[in-house]
Amino acid sequence: MQPRENQPEGTLVAVSGRVVEGYRVASGETEDSPYPAGSIALQIPHFQARGLDLSRFYPATLNIEIAARGFVMRNAAHRFEQVRWFEANPPEDFSFSRCQVGFRNQMRDGWVYYPHPDTKPAHWQAPNIIEVITSLLDGITYGDAVTLHLDPMEIEILV
Repeated sequence: MQPRENQPEGTLVAVSGRVVEGYRVASGETEDSPYPAGSIALQIPHFQARGLDLSRFYPATLNIEIAARGFVMRNAAHRFEQVRWFEANPPEDFSFSRCQVGFRNQMRDGWVYYPHPDTKPAHWQAPNIIEVITSLLDGITYGDAVTLHLDPMEIEILV
């Protein structure tokens, strides 16, 4: 991952977390999902049309619970408003912030995926859950410890 323009290299902050089970709608793995391929697979072309190519990542989110009150997306690398990614749903707003995920001896680039709660029609998320879109991490499962490396210019962790 390249540092942000005008940001000194090495200024990412490390945040410990634990992988937790989400609603499994992003991946399409829940039995009652209205999106059999998953919501992320449906959203990727809309984000790409707006300048963010997520096609190299696994089309799901990794839900990471952090030991903090939550986080605030302050200055996202990308913010997309009024994205109508599924005809039956109202448009949603999304923000994305660069990140890296460390698990055992693996480090993967990725993006914090933040559907704005005020435009998200369902699936409330606890404030201390950070959703990440990244490449597959070999052997990862629910309960595993991970380290998120976040850009403090983009995301503020509320301790």
